[in-house]
Formats: sequence, structure tokens, C-alpha cells
Amino acid sequence: MEGPMGRRFAVGYALASKKQASFIQISLINVAKEKNIDLIKIDLEKPLIEQGPFDLVLHKICGAEWRKQLADYSADNPNVLIIDPPDAIERLHNRISMLQVVSELNVVECDSVSFGIPKQTPVYDADEVEEVNLEGEGLKFPVIAKPLVADGSAKSHKMSLVYNRDGLSKLKPPIVLQEFVNHGGVIFKVYVVGEYVKCVKRKSLPDVNEENLENVKGLLLFSQVSNLNSVERCGDTYYQMMDLQDGKTEIPPMSLLVDIARGLRLAMGLHLFNFDVIRDTRIGNRYLVIDINYFPGYAKMPSYERVLTDFFWDVLTKGKGDKNDANLDGLMKKEVRRLVSNSECDEDDTGATITT
Repeated sequence: MEGPMGRRFAVGYALASKKQASFIQISLINVAKEKNIDLIKIDLEKPLIEQGPFDLVLHKICGAEWRKQLADYSADNPNVLIIDPPDAIERLHNRISMLQVVSELNVVECDSVSFGIPKQTPVYDADEVEEVNLEGEGLKFPVIAKPLVADGSAKSHKMSLVYNRDGLSKLKPPIVLQEFVNHGGVIFKVYVVGEYVKCVKRKSLPDVNEENLENVKGLLLFSQVSNLNSVERCGDTYYQMMDLQDGKTEIPPMSLLVDIARGLRLAMGLHLFNFDVIRDTRIGNRYLVIDINYFPGYAKMPSYERVLTDFFWDVLTKGKGDKNDANLDGLMKKEVRRLVSNSECDEDDTGATITT
């Protein structure tokens, strides 16, 4: 449904320059205009309170000053939607609290399919890292070492596959040591845009033969897996290489992914995120959520312009008049789920919509 004649919506966006360059493309601007939605850049050099008027503020900016500006703007403009609330986003900046919400989901498992999270433990001090009792935490080598802080910075993406205690000595806390599970070298990235869910397959770390652990070095930086530098990782070459179009690997049941997505959306109060899933090859029908990211790279998603524009339209028209819908709870009341086909998707690139 198109926007009514004469009524236009203003969506102000506050994004870092790199995020803006990838997300705010002319194709998105044009599709949004067709639905009477204008995307307007927020000038980060000026107070937010002096800008607008906006019907919705879309942002991915960190820091106490920005949080204060959002709070002040929201107080003066109580009907303006904020996507998403800073407090809700903050939870995803810590890799322990990030996955805790997954373990608390009340999702009905069926058809012998189950899900969960990998075992993990935080290490806060350098003095502790070499003495950490992996066995006591239910862990064994190899383990994944991830920075505890997941704020989207380059540093937060520096991860390692640690094969032995010699590798532990090279780590710099605070970190999270996470169980490494053989998963067939495939990761499923599940993108969530409000009620829309899409799953794509990507190449991942290869399986590890535990019998060969004694013959490998202490750790492997993730950046070494692709043999691409940081510049190439940001371009099309990297994503084309990481796409998995083998026609063999089945995606997890979409009903499970949709239920997890909906549960996370409700529990976190977030509407723009993705979560990474792997299949435990030891069991086959058990899936592990290993990471959650806020406002991921949607521009790499087919038809992202339409998906995001439909999301803006839905929240602007259905959520208007109730400030509590800044968390959009009013769009989540019903428990009906509908899977729909997507002409842009095949078996390797599957989308679904939840009607809630």
C-alpha cells in the first residue's frame, strides 16, 4: 500500500560515515520516496534537538553524548519513534549478556530439532588467561577467543581459534572463551528487519580434527582464514568469496529461525539485527546461536531496499499515536506466524515474514 497523497514521512538517520555509505544508497532513497518516505541525514555536528521535524529517528551511533541527545529529543518530541532504543542496543555490546537472552527464550522445539548457545566463559585480566580452568567451565581445546566488547569496532572483530595453552598466553583480555563446535565449515546468517527474516549461508572456519591438535600452532587469527586484507573484506570480492552456493547444505528449518527471531525481537526490544547460527555436526539437528549483531550490513541482502522501506512504512503507520510503540510492542501482540515465498530467494537464500 502506497502512502496517501499529501502525507509524507521524514526518517532522520544518524550513521557513521562508513555505515552511511553502505546503507543509504540511491536505490533505497528512491524506493522509500515511492512510499512517501524521505530519508534525511542528521547532522552530527549540530544538536539533534535543533533538527527535524522527524517521524522516526534511525541511528547507529554510540556514546553518552548521543544517548543524551536522543533522550532530550524524545522528551521534546514524544511521538517520534526511535529505532532502536540505546539501552536495548547496549546489551549486544557485551558477548556474555548478548547470548544470555538466547538461553532464556521460550521457543517450542519440534521435529527433534533443538537449539542453544555454545559454552563460554569470560576472562577479564591478563593474569587469569593462562590459568583459566577450561575443564571446570565445560570447555576443551580448541576454543574461540572473542573480545568481550562487541561494539562494531575493528578491535571487536579480532577473534582467534585457540588450539592449546600456548595460544592462550597470546590473548589480551577482556575476552570470552567460547566452545568451538565443528559445523561443516558453514555459518547461517539470519537477518531480521522487524517482522521480516532472511537466512543466507556463508563459508566459515573448517572443522578441526582433534587428533591433530598437537601438531598445530597456538592460535589462528580469523583474518587469516580468508587471506584477504581489511580493505578487500569490505568489498564485493570478500562477500562473493564467502557466499556459499553449494546446493548441498540445507538451511535450518525456517520455522525454528522465525521463532528464534521473534523471541529475540520481543526479549531485546530490537528490530534491526542479525544472529549467526551453526549446525553441530556431532548431532546434526542441533543448532547453536553464536553471535548477535545490531543493524548489520543489510545492503548485501537482496531487495534490501524494499524490505527496509516496508519496515519503515509499517512502523510509521501502525505505530503512530502510541509512544510505547518506539519499542513497537503493538506490532507483536499476535502469535500467528506466516511463511512467505520470496522471488529473490532460492534454497540458498531464504526469506520469511512473521505476522505478529
